[in-house]
Parts: sequence; C-alpha cells; structure tokens
Amino acid sequence: MDDRLPDMKLAQNSNFCFIGLEKPDDVNSVILVSAIDNLGKGASTQAVQNMNCMFGFNETRGLL
Repeated sequence: MDDRLPDMKLAQNSNFCFIGLEKPDDVNSVILVSAIDNLGKGASTQAVQNMNCMFGFNETRGLL
C-alpha cells in the first residue's frame, strides 16, 4: 500500500476516521481506504460521546 493511505495504527484508541485515496493509472476509478477503531464505537460509546458534547465535557471523557 502507498504511504498516503491510512494505517490502523493511526486510528487505534481515537475517535477519528482516517481516509486515503488512490487513483490507479489503468482504470477509470479510485480506491478509497478508511481506518477507524470500531472496538469502542458501538451505540453506547456514541451516546456517551454525544452526551459529553452536549454538556461541554471533553469528547472522550469516560471513554479512554
């Protein structure tokens, strides 16, 4: 893989989605690669993250 594409190590223990694109020369399309840490991104984690944002707390309070 190209260095411009995301690596799982970037996403580990974060709430971010890392996205990379690559356009092969021989086809008329692009390859999109994304990396997320989905182990902590269930519905309950998302609810806590949203509650933290609503009440002005740090977004990751109680999650990491």
